[in-house]
Amino acid sequence: MNGDRPGWLRCLLAGAVFAVCMAGTTLPTPLYPLYQAKLDFSELTVTVVYAVYAFAVIGVLLLAGNASDAVGRRLVLLGGLGFSAASAVCFLCATGLGWLYAGRLLSGLSAGLFTGAATAYVMELAPRGGASRATFVATAANMGGLGCGPLLAGLLAQYAPWPLYLPFVVHLALVAASAAVLLRLPETVRELRPLRTVRPQRPALPAQVRAVFGPAATASFVGFALFGVFTAVSPAFLAQSLDLHDHAVSGLVVALAFFSSTAGQLAVGRIGVGRSLPLGCALLLAGLLLLAGALHGNLLVLVVLSALVGGAGQGLAFRGALSSVAAASPADRRAAVISTLFVVAYAGISVPVIGVGLLTEPLGLEGAGLVFIACMAVLVTTAALYLLRRPVRTEA
Repeated sequence: MNGDRPGWLRCLLAGAVFAVCMAGTTLPTPLYPLYQAKLDFSELTVTVVYAVYAFAVIGVLLLAGNASDAVGRRLVLLGGLGFSAASAVCFLCATGLGWLYAGRLLSGLSAGLFTGAATAYVMELAPRGGASRATFVATAANMGGLGCGPLLAGLLAQYAPWPLYLPFVVHLALVAASAAVLLRLPETVRELRPLRTVRPQRPALPAQVRAVFGPAATASFVGFALFGVFTAVSPAFLAQSLDLHDHAVSGLVVALAFFSSTAGQLAVGRIGVGRSLPLGCALLLAGLLLLAGALHGNLLVLVVLSALVGGAGQGLAFRGALSSVAAASPADRRAAVISTLFVVAYAGISVPVIGVGLLTEPLGLEGAGLVFIACMAVLVTTAALYLLRRPVRTEA
């Protein structure tokens, strides 16, 4: 076991770098009400600013999602840290909406580069036979980092000076430390190739995957849509409907959804892939109903419960979706199929959130949220009923 310690240390350090990058993507979440007050823009603009991130992630996944297989993990991850630092600089300079759009775009580019490359890097640095633990490290770093972003920003905005500046200064310091760590870690790709050899990845869906992919993609779409609405709209709801202007509480509510997702993903190992996808759909539906109750009754406790239950459902459903789709895919098309699933999932972050923003002006935040919940409830219920009639493969 002692001989494995250097390998696990490298694995954990790579996980920490992963977490720092992902934290940067959610760092502005509890700060949007402050930007609204400073720059005077609508709730629709908040949702569009948020959705720019998802479009950037999708673009990178399609155009350069496999770049680290050619040029190496470290070079791609250093590029991702560079985009993350540039995003923080944009937010520090934010004197107009253009800076916010640029910051979210750069943040999406960083996440797009990290999503696949960092997951592979963490697993490759683990000692032989440690795949299961390495998967836990990668999962915890990804979702845990996403949760730590709003928590850190909310605490600093509430209890420290310069709320629109200090969170990004701290993040820049963490990015610099992460780059120093990354430069000391070994490269895991043995045969490096020039960047010009990288080709865009086309979405692929072989015939034998389609029966599984439909419900899996639907559950993933709804789960990410729920996260999208939580991160883009919940700070405004807490401030406008509940008269709660505590940025730390706002950040904590969003963070709970991501932490709960991590727990849900970890529970798949005990529950099993075959049951985790329909159970995840059921929890997603319960989370949506709790959110509807929160919007209608203006109750903070229901917002928190929605974050916990919906987050757990998202974690169960998404890891179950990944496992079932991977099991049904032919080996030579598996990476392309999984990339297609990620594209659908990130579309869930962007498209419904913009829809909520468009409906906010004529219907109000509560009405727009209830329309969103009704649409997502229909989708996830349909997926759950299909899965009960045709259970997914469990060999993953």
